[in-house]
Amino acid sequence: MANPIAPLSAADEGFTHQIPDTFAVVGSSDPSWTEKVCAMAMARDGSLQLGFGLGKYVNRNVMDAYAALSRGKEQTTVRASRRLFPDALRTVIGPIHYEVVEPLRKLRFRLERNACQPIAFDWLFESAVPPFVEERTHMRHAYRLTSELVRYHQTGTASGWIELDGRRVEMSPEAWVSTRDHSWGVRYDVGQPPAGAEPRPAIPPGMGFMMIWSPILMERRDGSRYALFLHFTWMRAPGFSQKHTTARVEHPDGREEPILEIAPALRFDPRNRRLLGGSLDCRMQDGSLRELEIEVLGDTGVQLGAGLYFGFDGHHHGEWRGELHVEGERIPDCSDPAQARRLHQIRDTAVRVRDPKGGGTGWGNCQPIAYGPWPELGLEDDPWM
Repeated sequence: MANPIAPLSAADEGFTHQIPDTFAVVGSSDPSWTEKVCAMAMARDGSLQLGFGLGKYVNRNVMDAYAALSRGKEQTTVRASRRLFPDALRTVIGPIHYEVVEPLRKLRFRLERNACQPIAFDWLFESAVPPFVEERTHMRHAYRLTSELVRYHQTGTASGWIELDGRRVEMSPEAWVSTRDHSWGVRYDVGQPPAGAEPRPAIPPGMGFMMIWSPILMERRDGSRYALFLHFTWMRAPGFSQKHTTARVEHPDGREEPILEIAPALRFDPRNRRLLGGSLDCRMQDGSLRELEIEVLGDTGVQLGAGLYFGFDGHHHGEWRGELHVEGERIPDCSDPAQARRLHQIRDTAVRVRDPKGGGTGWGNCQPIAYGPWPELGLEDDPWM
């Protein structure tokens, strides 16, 4: 065929095409083009937390995923990778399954019993508020586009069950909170760094970088619900300070109240840079202040490094591992400084948030980073992410 067309799939029956090709391909040949879902479910008491991620890398012919359980300091993770072609629409990789039950409302995350690790789960996410689109990610290094992503997130509840070492735990919407996001586009840190290309620049010595990304399900005493989405970045060095905030209060009817600026007063453990808690002073669009109190619910929190974020033991998202590859590990103490460096800082920290102005108390996922020097927090210029 002079002008080859990619294979047809069931999705091509619909009236939703946006490029002159089939749904088997994407509108970019960049090998970093990724479509990804990431989700978390946690018990409100902080005793257990689940993590899930699935990525599709059309230009690498790979689909991969992770499923993890955090119980205090311990984390058990299963990862799987498979050849994408010819089954590009099936979101199953070995024992790991993802299913859209009702678009934008209900999703199912499942880990079958497997020979790799003694965990399994079946978790249904049900939304409490609609999904909200985040600000587009657009990053360049010199002339090259390194990241251009669209992402939406959503908060809700979880139901289902978990098995660990043969013991079954039930999840109920009254006791479990869940968050999830979905993104697509050119993504950083996909596969091994390209050979023959200028390396992606590191944060310079002496530069401090702080970040949180945090969706929270909030409840008032009368049972009404809303959500918070808290995302800020802060880079600073002597004579330089740059902050960026994209945050809001999210309501079930789709309304949102923008948070224009966040001033953090957070605490971190200098041994492993884990978040210990603190507060956020939020300036709303009308100029008013809204103080949020963040309480970390113990050591529970899925370390995303074990899901291949920023790489793990030499492996990365989207890496070719063969027709089907399943692996995993059980780490007894992820808070140990040596393990913390192996796993990187970013984790789905299980937190409780109090919002006196909004009248709510909430639970959810706070992903923090504190890189480089923050001497007022007891953090030296130690360049590990």
